[in-house]
Amino acid sequence: MQYRTDKHGNRLSVLGFGCMRFTKKGNAIDIAKAEREIMAAYHAGVNYFDTAYIYPGSEAAIGEIFERNQIRDKINIATKLPQYLISSRDAVDRYFNEELRRLRTDYVDYYLMHHMTDIAMWEKLKAIGILDWIKEKKASGAIRNIGFSYHGNTDNFLKFLNDYDWDICQIQYNYLDEVTQAGKAGLKAAAEKGIPVVIMEPLRGGKLVNMLPKEAEAAMDASGHSWSPAEWGLRWLYNQPEVTVVLSGMNSEAMVLENCRTADETQPGSFTEADFAVLETVKRAINENEKVGCTGCRYCMPCPKGVDIPGIFRCYNTMFTESKSQGRFQFAQTVGLTKEPAFASQCIKCGKCEQHCPQSIPIREKLQEADRALRPLPYKIGINIVRKFMFRKPASK
Repeated sequence: MQYRTDKHGNRLSVLGFGCMRFTKKGNAIDIAKAEREIMAAYHAGVNYFDTAYIYPGSEAAIGEIFERNQIRDKINIATKLPQYLISSRDAVDRYFNEELRRLRTDYVDYYLMHHMTDIAMWEKLKAIGILDWIKEKKASGAIRNIGFSYHGNTDNFLKFLNDYDWDICQIQYNYLDEVTQAGKAGLKAAAEKGIPVVIMEPLRGGKLVNMLPKEAEAAMDASGHSWSPAEWGLRWLYNQPEVTVVLSGMNSEAMVLENCRTADETQPGSFTEADFAVLETVKRAINENEKVGCTGCRYCMPCPKGVDIPGIFRCYNTMFTESKSQGRFQFAQTVGLTKEPAFASQCIKCGKCEQHCPQSIPIREKLQEADRALRPLPYKIGINIVRKFMFRKPASK
C-alpha cells in the first residue's frame, strides 16, 4: 500500500474504505461479511475509513468491528456532522456525542461538515458558534482534524477553502467529473494551500464500471493493458499527486484485493499519453447521448443574472447519459440548493454568454429546454421546500 501525507505529516493510505455501501442481511448490515472485508483491507495497509451519521448502521458497525479487532489506534476514522439537521449549538454536541457512542471511541481523526453545497451553510454554522466548538474539541483531542465534504460548484468550493484553516476536504471527482463540482480547479487549489483532498465517487457509484457503452469497453480492451474499468478509474486518480485518498465502497473481498493491488502499483505521473487518449475515447462514448455540447470551459460565465450555465447543461446531459433521476438529483445538489438562486428561469436573454461560447451553443434556447426537463412541477416544489429548510435562520447560540 502506498501512503500520502496530510498537512500535519500523518500517513494516509491512498485507498480509503468508504463505509456507505456495506452488504445488508435483512434490514441490517451483514456484520460478519463487512468485518471480513474491512480486515482484509486493513491487513493490506488501508488505514482510512470513511462513514457518516446518516449512513444507516455504518458508524455502529465499524465501531463494533474496530473494537473487537483492537485496531482503533492503528486506523483513522472519518465521520461527518449532519449540518443540514443543525439549528443550534446544543444540536452539534448531541449529534457528535451520539457518533462517538456509535463508533465506540472518544475521538474522531477526521471530522467533516457533511454535504456542503453553498458557503451560506458554513455561515449558518458559524452563526451558532461552530468555530468555538471546533476549537474546544480540537483542544481536548476529541477531534484531531476538521474538514468538509462538498457537492456544490467550483466557485463556492474556493470560498470554503479560503474561509477557514481546514485540515482536509472531500470532493466528488473522477475522469467524467473533471470540470464539474469542485473539479480539477478545486483539487489544485486545495493542494496549493496544503489541504489534503479525499476523493468520493471515483467511479460514479459504479457507473464507470457497470454502465460503460460497448465502445468504451472496446477502447479499454484494445489499450494493451489488462486493467478492469475500475482500475482505469482509480489509476487516473492516483496519477495525480494532488489526490491524497481515494474512497471506494468495497463490498466483496475480491474487490478489496483488486483495489489494494491497484493502490500499491500506481505511482503519480505514470499515466501515458496513450492512456489519456483511451479515456478520451471512453468519455466520448459515454457522452454520445448528450443534449448540449458543453465542455464546461466556463467562458460563458459569469452570467449577469447568476444563472449557472455550465452546471445546468451538465445536469441536463446527465439525464441522457445516465438517467433522468440522476440528472435531476445532480441539479438539486449543485444548482438548486445554493443560497443565491442559479436557475435558467433567471435568464433575461441578453446573449452575452453566446458571444463567448467556443462551441457556438445557442445557450438561451438550450437553457429553457434544460429547465423544462430538470424542473418539472414536482421538482420545483421539492427544491423550494428544501431550500427554505436549509437556509432558514439558525437559532441563537
